[in-house]
Amino acid sequence: MRIHTSSVPAMPAGRTPLEQPEFLPMTAADVKHIGWDGIDILLVTGDGYVDHPSFAAAILGRWLVAHGYRVGVAAQPAWDSTADLEKMGRPALFAGVTAGALDSMLAHYTAFRKKRSDDAYTPGGKAGARPNRATIVYTNLVRRAFPGLPVILGGIEASLRRITHYDFWTDKLRRPLLLDSKADAIIYGMGERAMLEAAVALDENGYAHQQDTGALPPLWTVFSALRGMACMVPADYAPAEADFFELPAHEAIEKAPHLLLQATVMLEKQVHAMNAPAIQPAGGRKVLLTAPAHPLGEEEMDRLYSLPFARTAHPAYTSPIPATDMMLTSVTTHRGCGGGCSFCSLALHQGRRIASRSRKSVIEEVRAMTRRADWKGTISDVGGPSANMWQAACAADPARCRRESCMHPSVCKAFKAQQPAAIDLLRTIRGMDKVRHVRVASGVRYDLALKDDTALRAYTMEFTGGQLKVAPEHICDNVLERMRKPGLPAFEAFLEAFETFSREAGKEQYVIPYLMSAFPGCTDDDMRTLGRWLRQRGWQPQQVQCFIPTPGTVATAMYYAGIDLQGDPIYVARTDAERLRQHHILIPSHGGAQGAAGKKHGQQRKNVPRHAAGKQQAAQQTRRDDDRRSRGRSSARPSRPQRRRG
Repeated sequence: MRIHTSSVPAMPAGRTPLEQPEFLPMTAADVKHIGWDGIDILLVTGDGYVDHPSFAAAILGRWLVAHGYRVGVAAQPAWDSTADLEKMGRPALFAGVTAGALDSMLAHYTAFRKKRSDDAYTPGGKAGARPNRATIVYTNLVRRAFPGLPVILGGIEASLRRITHYDFWTDKLRRPLLLDSKADAIIYGMGERAMLEAAVALDENGYAHQQDTGALPPLWTVFSALRGMACMVPADYAPAEADFFELPAHEAIEKAPHLLLQATVMLEKQVHAMNAPAIQPAGGRKVLLTAPAHPLGEEEMDRLYSLPFARTAHPAYTSPIPATDMMLTSVTTHRGCGGGCSFCSLALHQGRRIASRSRKSVIEEVRAMTRRADWKGTISDVGGPSANMWQAACAADPARCRRESCMHPSVCKAFKAQQPAAIDLLRTIRGMDKVRHVRVASGVRYDLALKDDTALRAYTMEFTGGQLKVAPEHICDNVLERMRKPGLPAFEAFLEAFETFSREAGKEQYVIPYLMSAFPGCTDDDMRTLGRWLRQRGWQPQQVQCFIPTPGTVATAMYYAGIDLQGDPIYVARTDAERLRQHHILIPSHGGAQGAAGKKHGQQRKNVPRHAAGKQQAAQQTRRDDDRRSRGRSSARPSRPQRRRG
């Protein structure tokens, strides 16, 4: 499902492009130094500001500057005062608000609701620099600082809460985020196209420098004409399109929990079809979700990643931001994942359609990396949510597709992966001047890798640095079916091939399997079965991810409703005691940690971004996924797109 430039509409021109500053401004002095007399757009983010394409404030901000808009950044502002937001004056057009790379609740609490002490996106790595439910808090701050200024939400927190959603941390159903935040709109999914179109539309409708907007068109009429937007519309509103998705009303879901699952599945279909809006009645009005924004074409992706990022944190910081370490040596090649795993936020955020950069663009980025004074010769990762989906394309019509996943129950015949081309790219990078090592840390989708023996051999023998990450998650068929993951035979075939190729290469290498406990429908007996299988192989898990019901995913809807996709009742480990018990089955000494499982000497997962639009998004957007692969950017969301491990 590669996106070709000819298949998507042209990007709006915007204004006359501006010269790119060394860093986007954070203070009035910065604005003056650049030579601007103010800003048009303020991006408010729960992350520290790192000027790198893996951070959304940077990639969105520079994208807007390239189209003529002056952008300032308020990174991790204090929430007891509006002073941090007012440093650069009132924005002329709007404020974009995001909680950051992670849902703020996920950033603050573990799977067992214990307070976290660290935050990889904060200077010094300490937690507490962003508030709980940051999008709501920041929106209220903007309203106080700049009355009448349009506020647009974005990022993983807003995107996954755009309709009725279950909130694990309060164990309650919550209304669509627009109702609680009082923001004007949400840009859902990747945000470059939608945010630029929003800026152009506000410009054209006279919103620039207007504090009294009473005489202007209502904002919902402006945003409802754009793709990739969520906004509140009157109760009698009906989409102009003949075909649209009508989701169960919020009030109906409150009375019938199974309707949350129905609404979530419908939303998945709307995102993948990409040709129709959706509406949900709520609070006496309706939430309108316009048709999804088109993914960027290859030329647009190349232009985006060629912008002059400083590739370091803003000089105002005196302490390092831990998330930058891995980003500086990794390269994002694509966005999107065909997996459609039920616990993964990518299905509703980046989507299943793959948007790739060109080979030339990737090589140029590596060449620029090698020119840095701090270059050490190793590229830690080249990939996306899964390393082996770069340049993948759908030979069918995705708009007519009825599958929930391109990979499950088997790899779709229409999903055309270009794994030989990906291997050739890796070899080219490895042969470049000043490059000593190239690794694939984002993980491979092993069922897809099994389709190409030559590629699997290369990943194993040439680009595995001793450990290869894969995500079987479990081994029991009933659990894997609900996860939309391949069965145990596929994983065992992969392990056999990996061990064979490692021996041929004369290397002692290990698979790092990501495992999950307490998934909806997973019983204690299922965990014991998994434990026995691990012991038979001599594997000793170091960490296991306990399922976190993050907003918006199909798995979370199953957790809330207590049923599977067929409507059959399932066991759900709901209490902390039940969830801990499943964890103890695999890790008797477990003390609340979560993450990876290692083969013998497997390493623990670290709390650093996992790509995403970065090196982005997100097995269920759980900490492990958002931490490593947030590379695709969502609207105002300075999170890195979320890459999902295969």
